[in-house]
Parts: sequence; structure tokens; C-alpha cells
Amino acid sequence: MDYKSSGVDIEAGYESVELMKKFVKRTMRPEVLGGLGGFSGAFSLAKIKDMEEPVLLSGTDGCGTKVKLAMILDKHDTIGIDAVAMCVNDVACAGGEPLFFLDYIACGKNYPEKIATIVSGVAEGCVQSECALIGGETAEHPGLMPEDDYDLAGFAVGVVDKKDIITGADLKDGDVLIGMASSGVHSNGFSLVRKIFRMNEETLNTHFDELGTTLGEALLAPTRIYVKALKEVKNAGVRIKACSHITGGGFYENIPRMLPEGKRAVVEKGSYPIPPIFIMMQREGNVAEEMMYNTYNMGLGMIVAVDPADVDKTMEAMRKAGDTPYVVGKIVDGEKGVDLV
Repeated sequence: MDYKSSGVDIEAGYESVELMKKFVKRTMRPEVLGGLGGFSGAFSLAKIKDMEEPVLLSGTDGCGTKVKLAMILDKHDTIGIDAVAMCVNDVACAGGEPLFFLDYIACGKNYPEKIATIVSGVAEGCVQSECALIGGETAEHPGLMPEDDYDLAGFAVGVVDKKDIITGADLKDGDVLIGMASSGVHSNGFSLVRKIFRMNEETLNTHFDELGTTLGEALLAPTRIYVKALKEVKNAGVRIKACSHITGGGFYENIPRMLPEGKRAVVEKGSYPIPPIFIMMQREGNVAEEMMYNTYNMGLGMIVAVDPADVDKTMEAMRKAGDTPYVVGKIVDGEKGVDLV
């Protein structure tokens, strides 16, 4: 009897590492010390010594049950972008620069080509957010997971000068809310998505004119990464007063997280286009509008609050980064919370 007979293939693990090296190489930053294969990832902090009071930021998340769609469609090259996005967007929300990322893949059986494809998506997410993929772990769980199943999670570490942390503390009545368009459902609420639609190849590969794509393509569209957009806004000399990453819990849970006591957000629902996938989901699942806004991003993946004088400069910077911004509301005095009007 040996380890392989118990379901764990060490040689497959070695092969996975070799196959993923070319993807990881794309993410390297000058601060990365060494390469894959060590017991830990090493990252030099020499650059942050120029900050007055550097503060480390961290974020961790996974892709939820969105991975089930990737399995059904046997498409694994974008799910890694989601894992990175969910972490680095949170770091950027505080005004931070993501520095490095580590992933964790649990699988029933290590298929080296599949694992390398998953990591290629992780690497792409790191490239988009300009952070380094400095390590990770692939763990075979025979008997715990079916052979073809896997789960993906990770965490990011970033840095910000304490004076530049986005806290919402200086929000005032009349500040303007700017939302950046999402790419679709992103990585939240897929347990409900899987109740609304039949989760099989035939349904997911069906083209819908209202979507302009197949259902599977619309649902698997990777989470938008907003790191560069927020960096461009900062480089434009704009101070973002508050920032909210619209993830699970939608508008009702996430927008209040950026508000101090005594300030309320008012979002105008007609101020931006709602992507067709959400309209289709609400119709096909007979989902109440309030539940949609309390589960999904409804077309806005990130919302920031800025001074009215900075609106044009902010939107110009966001467009420069390739994002699509909309003025979607304002801050008013009142009980902490959000109104959708």
C-alpha cells in the first residue's frame, strides 16, 4: 500500500506545479524574492518604507458555488479571476494597493492540466490587479470530495499609508455617489442562481438574444477588478471619501458599511442600466425586487463617494482605467442606511 493507492498522487502534484509556473511568472513584481517551491512566499517591504505610517491590509474569499458552473461547463480558466477579484477589491476599498496573493485549491483528484488552467485564471486576476502570485496550495481530498470537484479560495495582502485609508469619516450631506459597472453576477448569490435555472450543459449552452451570449457565458463572466480604476482616481488627486464593494448582501448590506453614523445613501435605480442577466433572473425566478438588491450587485460592482467638485475628474480617471462609471446618487444627513428611489 502507498499514498497513491489511498487517492493522493504526489507525482500529479509535481506536474501541476510545473505546468502552472509559466502563469505564475506573469504576475511577478520586483519585490518577490525566490520562486515557487519554497515553504513560504517572500516579498520585500523595502518600498513601503517611504510611507509615513504603512498599514497592511488583507482580504480573503472564495468563489462560492459559482465553481459548480465551471465544473458543468468544464471551463476553468476564468474562475481564478473571481477568487482574486473578491479579495483585491476589498483591499482596494480601503484605499490600499494589493501586493501579493496566495490561492488554495481543494480537489477530489489532482488533474494537473485542470489545476494549471485554474491557476492561469488566478494569474490573470493578479496581472489585472498588479499583485504577485507568490504561493498557494493544491490539496487532494479523496473520499471527502468527488474526483471531478474542486473548491477555490485565496487571500490578498496590501498596503496603504494610514493617512490615505478610506474610512467614510469625512462624508457630508451632498457628496456624490459614483458607481462602476459590474461584469454581471460576479461571485455572489449563485445558490439562488442555481435554483432559478436548470444547471445542465444544455441550458447553460443555450444562446439567449436578450443576453447576447449563452446563459453559461453570462453567468461565468469573471468578477470585475477595480484596483486600477481606484488607483487612477487617487493619481488624479481625488480623495475618495467612502468606498463599497458590492458583493453578497447587495446594496442593502454593503453600502451602509461605508457610512458613518448620521449619514444615509440615496441611490437612484434609474441612473444606470441594469444588465439583462439580472432582469432575466428576476423574471424567471419570480424574485422580489428587494431580494434582488439585497443579494446581487445589480450592475454596480463598486460605489464610491466623492466631493461634488471632484465628480468629473473621478469619472474621467475611471474611464481611463477602462471602467464605466455612473453618477448614481448622493449622501444625505439621516439615519445610517440606504434608500433606493
